Amino acid sequence: MQMVVAGVIERGDEVLICQRRPGQAHAYKWEFPGGKVESGERPEDAIVRELDEELGIRATVDAELMRYPFGYAEREQILLIFFRVRRFSGDPENREFEQMIWCPRRTLRDYDFLEGDRDFLTSY
Repeated sequence: MQMVVAGVIERGDEVLICQRRPGQAHAYKWEFPGGKVESGERPEDAIVRELDEELGIRATVDAELMRYPFGYAEREQILLIFFRVRRFSGDPENREFEQMIWCPRRTLRDYDFLEGDRDFLTSY
């Protein structure tokens, strides 16, 4: 089963969320930055690598928040792993998204998130 990591980057009461670009699968859906764990890579190392690639930041992982399997139609099931990130160096820069915003935590459910992220949002 493919593991996919997501970084829940917190700044006070705000969380960084990113919108997928047109032309990508699930275009214009919102998500937490992250990506696939490479073969032989630990999930904790994968999220640090992904946040560097996507946002240009050096993250320190605080804790794993949640993990669960999820299946998108006509695709192999994945294992989603969410990590809290409260400390990082560098200013996040948009390297591959349509847009990214710091969103007040209380309004996260107002955004059209990827299906796979919705279970996380119900308990976050």
